[in-house]
Amino acid sequence: MLPALMVVLGAALWAVAVAGAQLGCVDAARAGARAASRGEPVERVRQAVAALAPEGARITVDRAAETTTVKVIASIRPSWGERLPAVDVSGMAVTATEPGAATGAPEETMRHFTRSAD
Repeated sequence: MLPALMVVLGAALWAVAVAGAQLGCVDAARAGARAASRGEPVERVRQAVAALAPEGARITVDRAAETTTVKVIASIRPSWGERLPAVDVSGMAVTATEPGAATGAPEETMRHFTRSAD
């Protein structure tokens, strides 16, 4: 009975970790979309999103004349289960681009930045 209890406890802890990573992706996407829609430089948006996103997250920022979209995708794997498959979690935020914020050049679109461990 004790081994079964340990498996259930491990699964519950893993579910909490995945839910926390999901919330981290959503929070990072929201913060990035707000900053990008105000006209912040893409590099500053990238840094803000990377600071909030789970480690190893893939970040996409698209700023257009009407809307700004930020997507954050992270693969989460338990530290105690290296052989277990990773679970992908994501967050996306879309905001209205403020007038004058989308006056930028082609560098206004940044794709697939991966946050590395510092």
